[in-house]
Amino acid sequence: MSYEMVHESLGMFAFLAVELTVLFLAISYLVGVLQLYIPPAKIQSILSSHNGKGYVVAGFLGAITPFCSCSTIPFLKGLLRANAGFGSMMVFLLASPLLNPIIIGLFAVTFGLKVAAFYFVMAMGVSVLGGYMLEKLGFERFIKDEAYIDPQASSCGSSCGGAGAPVVSKWRVIWQVTWDDFKTVLPYLMGGIALGSLIYGSMPTEFVSSVASDDNPWAVPVAAIIGIPLYIRAEAVIPLSAALAAKGMSLGAVMALIIGSAGASLTEVILLKSIFKNPMIVAFLVIIIGMAISAGYLYGFLF
Repeated sequence: MSYEMVHESLGMFAFLAVELTVLFLAISYLVGVLQLYIPPAKIQSILSSHNGKGYVVAGFLGAITPFCSCSTIPFLKGLLRANAGFGSMMVFLLASPLLNPIIIGLFAVTFGLKVAAFYFVMAMGVSVLGGYMLEKLGFERFIKDEAYIDPQASSCGSSCGGAGAPVVSKWRVIWQVTWDDFKTVLPYLMGGIALGSLIYGSMPTEFVSSVASDDNPWAVPVAAIIGIPLYIRAEAVIPLSAALAAKGMSLGAVMALIIGSAGASLTEVILLKSIFKNPMIVAFLVIIIGMAISAGYLYGFLF
């Protein structure tokens, strides 16, 4: 690797490490506060997969939450501990990073409303179908048992309200639970960021555009797979894709790259190891890659 590549990789690692740490802690704390005021039974009834509406509600919940693929994880853990419907949780996991308002807005500005609408319909439709199929196929059994356990505040001790002990603020208790939860995923988070940053810094845009050009019949699946190891923030994925299109990358491949990179970054996949067993992670990747390839070919056919 050249000095420029090393410098870019280190810069990306430092930036993502700070950003995702802040996001994870902030979102985990927010989820803890919401759980304090919204009973688990209420969340369970709203996102129940049995009434059918839970899938759609989960999809739109994902669409209005401006989370990246990694910061979706703490919210997903909150849904798990509230015993929300499994299918609905999977819809949220699939839809949240793909349909956040930042991506949709940038899509509309960069590629036009028609393309943005096509992307939204594809991402929402496949997310709902994927969540439904995973539930019907019984993939809930591949959730790790410890994912359901709410970590106890390690420094709480008798100060949480034992006889004769001072009562610690509920906000401090939520923070301690948040911090304990963060420590369990920290190795996964840093490892994923390191790998993703290394790949991001060493993979030039010229290479990506050349292997996913209009002349390559395999451009769409290649772009979908290339997108997985690239952790690209929502604010950067659309401008980067526009630059790749200008260098000769087919628009169908651009669509596949966006879905692959935004929907299943390498960092997210490593983080999911703290929640899911391997068959569930493989199924998740199959859905994202299938969505990316389908959208890429269908986009090329329609537009």
